[in-house]
Parts: sequence; C-alpha cells; structure tokens
Amino acid sequence: MVLYPYIENSYNPYRDNVQGKANEPICVAGLLDRAKQILGPTYEGDAPDWTLEEIYNRLHENAPRIAIIGGSPDHPAHIMDFQTSSRAALRIWQNGGVPFYFSTPVMCDGTAQSNQGMSYSLQSRNAVAEMVVNQIEAHSYHGAFVIQGCDKQPLGVVSAMAHLDRIRNYRGEAPFFATFAPAHVLQGGTIPEGLFEELEAVAQKAEQNGADDIAYDLRDAMAYILQCSSNTAFQGVLQRAKEKGFISQAEHDDYEKRLAVNTCDGLGGVCAFNGTGNSSRHLVAGMGLVHPELELLTDPPTQEQINAALDPLAGMINQQAFGASNIMASNIKNAVRIHSASGGSTNLMMHIVAGMLYGGFKFSLHEMDRIHHEVPVPDLFDYSLTQGRDIFALAMQCCSGNSRGMESLFYELLQNGVPMDVDAPTVTGTSWRERLEKEHKVSIEKIAENPVILDKPRRPYSGVDVLSGNFFESAVVKISGMTTLQLDEFDKKAAFVLYYDNEEDANHGLLDAELVDKLRNTKAFTHENLLAAVNQNAPDRYEALKTHSYDALFDAMVEEGILKLAVVVSGQGPVAFGMPEMFTPMQHINANRKLKRMATLISDGRYSGVTYGAAVGHMTPEAKGDGGILYLQTGDVLFLDFRERTIQFMDETAFQRGQQVFKFEHIRQQRKELAASRMKAISKRQRQVAACNRMSSHTDAAHGVVPLQVFEEADLDYQKDVVSLNLAQH
Repeated sequence: MVLYPYIENSYNPYRDNVQGKANEPICVAGLLDRAKQILGPTYEGDAPDWTLEEIYNRLHENAPRIAIIGGSPDHPAHIMDFQTSSRAALRIWQNGGVPFYFSTPVMCDGTAQSNQGMSYSLQSRNAVAEMVVNQIEAHSYHGAFVIQGCDKQPLGVVSAMAHLDRIRNYRGEAPFFATFAPAHVLQGGTIPEGLFEELEAVAQKAEQNGADDIAYDLRDAMAYILQCSSNTAFQGVLQRAKEKGFISQAEHDDYEKRLAVNTCDGLGGVCAFNGTGNSSRHLVAGMGLVHPELELLTDPPTQEQINAALDPLAGMINQQAFGASNIMASNIKNAVRIHSASGGSTNLMMHIVAGMLYGGFKFSLHEMDRIHHEVPVPDLFDYSLTQGRDIFALAMQCCSGNSRGMESLFYELLQNGVPMDVDAPTVTGTSWRERLEKEHKVSIEKIAENPVILDKPRRPYSGVDVLSGNFFESAVVKISGMTTLQLDEFDKKAAFVLYYDNEEDANHGLLDAELVDKLRNTKAFTHENLLAAVNQNAPDRYEALKTHSYDALFDAMVEEGILKLAVVVSGQGPVAFGMPEMFTPMQHINANRKLKRMATLISDGRYSGVTYGAAVGHMTPEAKGDGGILYLQTGDVLFLDFRERTIQFMDETAFQRGQQVFKFEHIRQQRKELAASRMKAISKRQRQVAACNRMSSHTDAAHGVVPLQVFEEADLDYQKDVVSLNLAQH
C-alpha cells in the first residue's frame, strides 16, 4: 500500500484555524462510516481506525485533503456515485489522506431538450466550475477525485481543476492535483419484439398508402439501439404517420411510452452514443487526466480499479508537472487530435477552449483549428449505433483486455504518422511513453470482429472544422458527422435560406408534413433563382430543366436532390438565449429522408454531441451581437463550400447570370428595419431566461463562452509556460 506525502505549504488552515479542526473531523468520520456501511461485506480493509483524534492529527499535519466530487443522482450518469465515492473515500484514508465528499448539480441535456431548461445547459458548465472552486477554496482541499458524468459537468470540473491549479501556483502554494473517474457506459436498450412488430405494421401501412418516405424513416429509426435521443427520432415520423391517419394519437403516445421504458439500464451511466458525454470521456482521457483502469467500463468500478487510479497520486502530490492545469496544457495537442480522430462532439470546440482559458492559457477556437489542421488527422473511429459498434461495445472491448481505449487510439495515431506528445505527463504518474511501452497491450490487433478503434483509417480526415464567410466570423461543422456521400451532396452547392427566428418556430415548421409542398406553392424561391441553382448544383441537368414550369422545376429539383436548403435558426446564441442545442430541429431533418437530402441547418446555437449531418453551429457574432445571421431571410442564397471551410452570401443578380459573386455588407443597410424588429423580439424573448443565469459579460463561442475576467487573465503560453515531466524528474 502506498502512503501519500504531506502537502508542502507553509500555511495550513487546519493547523492555524481552530474552528476548522472542530467542524471537519465529524464530516470525515461520517463519510467513512457510511462508506463502510454501503460496501457491507465487500469492504476491503482493516478494522476502522478513523477516530476523531486521528482525523484531527492528519488535518493538523497537512495530510492531503482530497475532495471526492460527485454529481446529482437525478442524472443517470450519477445514480451509482454512492458506491464509487465510498470506495474512493476508504482508499484515500488507507493511503494516509483525508477524504471529503461533495456533489454538484448536473443538468441532463436529454431531459432539457426542447424546453426552457436548454437555455441553462451551457451556463451550467461555468456554474459548476464556479461552485467547485468556491467549495474547494473555502475548505482548502489539495486535490480531487472526480466522478465524471455527462453533458456539461466533465469540462465544468476540468475548468475548475485547472483554474484552482492556476490560483494555487499564483499564490505560491502546492499544485492542485486531480484524477477523473468517468461513469461507466450505459448499455442501450432494444425495442421489444411485440412493439417492433407493431411499428413494422405501421411502416407497411404507410407503404400501402403511398407514403414510402414515412415507411423508410420509421424503419431507419427502428434500426438503432434505444438511447435517450430515440424518442425524438421517433417523434417526427410518428407525428407524420398520425397526420396521415395511419395511427391515432393514443397509439402514438403508447409507442413513445413503451420505447422510453425500454431504453435505459437501471444502473445508469453515460449513454452509449458518441455524444458530448462520451466525447468528454475521450477528451479528458486525451488530456491525460483519466487513469486507463477507469476510462471505459460497463459497470461501476471495483475497489481494485479505484485503487489503481488513486495510488499513483502518491508520486504526483507536490509535483508541479502533475498539477491539473499543467497536465491539461501539456496534453492539449494530444487531446485535440484524439477529439478529432474519435469524431468528438462540436460542443467540445467551446469546452476545450474554456478549459484552457480557466487554466490561464491564451487559447481560442482558431488556435484549436490550427492544431487540428497542423497535420492531417485520420478517422480511426468506426462507431455505429446500428452495427454493434457503440461506446458500450468499446467498453466491452476494453474490459476484455483487447483495447486500452484512448491509449490504443493514441498508439494508432502514432502508427498513422500523427505526431503526439509522448512525453506529456498523465495521472498514472508517468508519461504516455511509459504507458505505451507494452505495445501488445495497446494495439487493437487482438480485436477480430467489429473494432471501434481502427488501425487503418476510414477516411484521411475527421473531426470538426471551423468555417468562415462574408456574413460571419466563425462557425463549426462536424465533418466526421457527415458521410462522404453527404459531404459531396452539399459541398460547393447553392442553398436557399429557410429562415426561422427561434427553435420553436423551426420545430413547428420542420415537423410539418407539407413543408416542402408549401415552399413550392408559396413560391418561396424565385423561378430565376431555381434555374440558377440548377446551373450551379447540377449543370448537366440545366438544359433538360430550363423550360419547366415553376412547379415542375421545383418538384424535379426535390426529386433529383438538386434543391438545397439552408435552414437558419437565429437568436439562439449565448447572450440571446443561453445557446441551447439545436438537436431537435436537426433530428427532425435527419428523421425525414426527403429533408435529410435537401437541408443543412445553420444556427448561432449549438448541437448535441449525437447530432449528425450537415449541421453548422456556434456562429459568431451571434444575432444578438448584430451578427450577419440576424439579417438573413427566406429566399437568400448561400454558397456552401465545406471542403474549403467557407459559407458565403451570394449576390442574387450575379447568381442569376451564372456568376459567383460574394457580397453581403449592402444587405445590412437594406434590412436595417428588419434587423431592428428582430432584435427587439430577441430582447423580449431573452426575458424567458432567469436574469441571474444569463451570460452577459462573457466571451463569444469562438472564445469558449467564459466570464470576461477569466479570459482577460489568461496570459500564459501553453507551448512555453508548462513544466515538462523530464525537467520535473531532474
């Protein structure tokens, strides 16, 4: 058994402050008593020796005070925290430390989808960081064992750990250390056989009545494992089936209920799709902050696995190289490349920036994009929710010993010529170089069937790209979330804007089974512009279509996939409305075969990590900041050039002449009154969000959406102002 060293600080509030020595021993004793009670016969250790006198002595002598940080059990990822925290508390005590426990609220983005709660999701990341810093500073903890959950909690706590380390360094105190323990992966559900047969009968009924699109979309939804986002996938197609009279409202409600109750395993965990929760798992591991024994599990961790993560702290305590901010910054290139190669969530494009800024390092979306494109990062993650390659399958491969998770991905990136910093420190108390020494343990060659991590790339590129254009400064699109065919379908295409002022209007419009017919019947786009779009998007079809009537031309363009829509959802930025996820409108597009082929979604909001398809978000400046997105309207034409990472507003007159002329500034002047009216509506709608939780005085999406004072004090250079492990050891 290891023994933690005392903390090397000249000041110890538990030695010099009598009140703390009176208050806290009973908290520690209570935690350890409950831990032993919870574990019952599985408790491993000697007879309890945590007397108040011994706790007092450890506090007085400055033994490491380690906070176990859990999450609220109203989030599935934290249902089993009571067991994990109990095992961690007992091991910390056995190693000579003093364990404490507190938890933070953890918003479930799935629960908050499409309701007012989503306006609080991104803000909760900063709130978690602030709460954690408050508690740890107030109680003078030296380090943390973090039970990592889902959504905004992981990077909220990473930001707090990095920020604390920066503050402690500034004050000349011992570095703040932390190790992360991601919640196990929740196994996805399956549709019960009887329900599957009933849904198939609905699909057949749709086919018999000429509604092939409904039949196709329903069967597509049925092909996936059940997950928390499944009901939204089914919602759109079942709504259309109800409108066509194929099912009743009562049947619709019954199907949704039976799908829901068969979705989640009772032990909870992080959902099995590669959304923000699992993307954060991969990212934090890539930052060097997760011990591989705890990284990818199918059940809550055992005592042995928790011991493996806590014991290395003995060699990390008091060592600046192993401070949380130093580990994070030393690994930032590794983390970005792992995020890219694993097809990580677009949400993390903000959270990575935020973590670095909280750690005191100058960083932005543009620096992250520079790292991403410094060398080609291949797609080495063959993840699928329909072919048995979800994240639960990856966890099974890890638990069987055939994969080491991000260690294996790190190794395969090196084998594919991607430079990785093998000498960066990690919470194993060693560098990646030492972790990779036993090559046979990290290579994925032992996985004969359905490997999730690959040794040979699916494509030579992956990740999230940063876009720019003549009506905005920056936006992001998840290239890894688009198939090559889909990328080809939208790249270098002219798309007509379909403008919505907010998500509610977009959801209503996109759920309308007659949406495409209404666009045709109202002549939303001029005949001249439709012909120009044919000339741009399918020039080989121009001669055949140029004499068609408006309706015939429109229908042919839809049928042949020539017509492209840029569905714009505005007024969703951090200041305007808390930057909610546009998961639901994008899901309505993806769950509709016709729309999926036609539409990209563009917003100053963000997206769920599970979102796939042509989804463009994080647009800056946001509408509330007088960004160009505020001035767009239905019928405008945008040029989508994803491979060149641009979207441009096209001059309509030149477009009709077959020319590509990109002009926008004159639009601002022409539509000043429209913009003023919209701005007034945004300000009125903004009041639906509690004033105390609005994100005023924050940076924009390109700079992490962090408090301005955090951004202003981030003055370190991550390439120079870090302590290398080699230097620390010498």
